[in-house]
Amino acid sequence: MKSNIVTIIPARSGSKGVPKKNIKLLGGYPLLAYSIAASKLSSKIDRTIVSTDSQEIADIAMRYSAEVPFLRPAEISQNFSTDLEFFQHAISWLKKNENIIPALLVQLRPTTPLRVPSEINRAIVHIEEHPDSTSLRSVHELAEPPQKMFQIDEKGLLKGFFPDNPKAEYYNLPRQLFPAAYHPNGYVDIIKTSFVQKTNSLHGSNMLAFVTSVVTELDRIESFEYLEYQLRKHRNPIYEYLVENFPKEN
Repeated sequence: MKSNIVTIIPARSGSKGVPKKNIKLLGGYPLLAYSIAASKLSSKIDRTIVSTDSQEIADIAMRYSAEVPFLRPAEISQNFSTDLEFFQHAISWLKKNENIIPALLVQLRPTTPLRVPSEINRAIVHIEEHPDSTSLRSVHELAEPPQKMFQIDEKGLLKGFFPDNPKAEYYNLPRQLFPAAYHPNGYVDIIKTSFVQKTNSLHGSNMLAFVTSVVTELDRIESFEYLEYQLRKHRNPIYEYLVENFPKEN
């Protein structure tokens, strides 16, 4: 089995913001199905694996043609568990059980469902063209830079995030005077397996930027409502693929 480029879709069972978020229905399909379909539609990806601690999620993933060769241990599936832990687990399992070490691991988070498969292909080509890179992360530009944002101190007072800035009330300056800021959005992240094995870290200092249009990430119930609107308003190849190949679940 060719396994040079493998998608790893993280889908643990716990979710504080939206219960069972990864399998909540969006447009009649479990959220997880969108990432599986995006991976399947990418011509550059060889395998699609879901990393989960839940048999229920595993069964749903396999129904949409993903592989679930293992269940992720509970101790690395907690609220504060890191991405590095489940990547290391997947790499170790593939090496031990299949004698396979993929060159690239493509992370497609279920919480960013509306992708274009050709963009995933473009991201893979981008990292392949930069052999000195340690990883790739997708980002989109923020409307406001962090210099315009505030935190609230213990007295309930607003404070800027950059107290050492020499300019008084720097946060009142026009945003155009600050560098553009970018938010990691989960559209497509790519990890080099060899780098993880050598350094026990995930992204490294040569992390390639892959800039996408602004995308909606699902972290609260209102985001589902907005995405339902987007599905009605705009064509999406992932959703169309699901409609053509699988019955709706609602």
